[in-house]
Amino acid sequence: MLERRNIYFFYKEDPLLKEKVDEIIEIMSKYQFSVVNEPTDADIIVSFGNDGSFLQAVRKTGFREDCLYAGIGVHAKNFYCDFHVEDIPGMIAAMLMEKIEVRRYPTIKVTIDNSLEFYCLNEVSIRSAIIKTLEMSVFIDDLYFETFRGDGLIVSTPTGSTAYNKSLNGAVVDPMLECVQVSELASINNNTYRTLGSPFLLSGKRALTLKVTQDGNDYPIIGMDNEAVSIRNVHEVKVELTDKKIKTVKLKNNSFWHKVQRNFL
Repeated sequence: MLERRNIYFFYKEDPLLKEKVDEIIEIMSKYQFSVVNEPTDADIIVSFGNDGSFLQAVRKTGFREDCLYAGIGVHAKNFYCDFHVEDIPGMIAAMLMEKIEVRRYPTIKVTIDNSLEFYCLNEVSIRSAIIKTLEMSVFIDDLYFETFRGDGLIVSTPTGSTAYNKSLNGAVVDPMLECVQVSELASINNNTYRTLGSPFLLSGKRALTLKVTQDGNDYPIIGMDNEAVSIRNVHEVKVELTDKKIKTVKLKNNSFWHKVQRNFL
């Protein structure tokens, strides 16, 4: 950690937050850390805010694999925020005394109509954009699995399993498992349409393909983590777990399951 010295701060323009960031910059300069103005020049990228801010920091800086991401919570510690804005001395002490470790979070690649590619750290969601159900044929690798009709589907990573997926009664998945989880959003199950009706896990070696039925509801809302993508006439969405890993700060005695316990129990 000590060889990483160039830091880029990602945060919303807010006078009170800017004041705190300036204070942190001054403190870090005393420990030979350099604050850079461009994320491409950084080997540490720090977000201020909450988990949403962290996700935006990763997305806006291009899902870099050659740097370390760290989250600083403004109101509370979250899943991606190991530090709190009022405990900067503790963060610096941890960095200098090598009390932190590096965890690697998997990402998923989303390919739309074999042309557009996006990466996600938490999940990709495909939802109806109008007051009409969305129909999709679901393929696992080359196997036709089911035809879904309802409000949409969520495909999440293990770390994303505690987010949107959990609100749909999906399972909380240990990040050490290389897999994705598929959860339904208000599916229709009757004599015409039949789905599995429960979340399911797919090995990271499998590919999930969703073929959107062209019935007038063929430009769904596609959410990449906490950002929506506007694309019309979507025919096919392919989702795969990738080898691209996002490296983040991990404090000792603050594992994924420590965070689950702290946030939900």
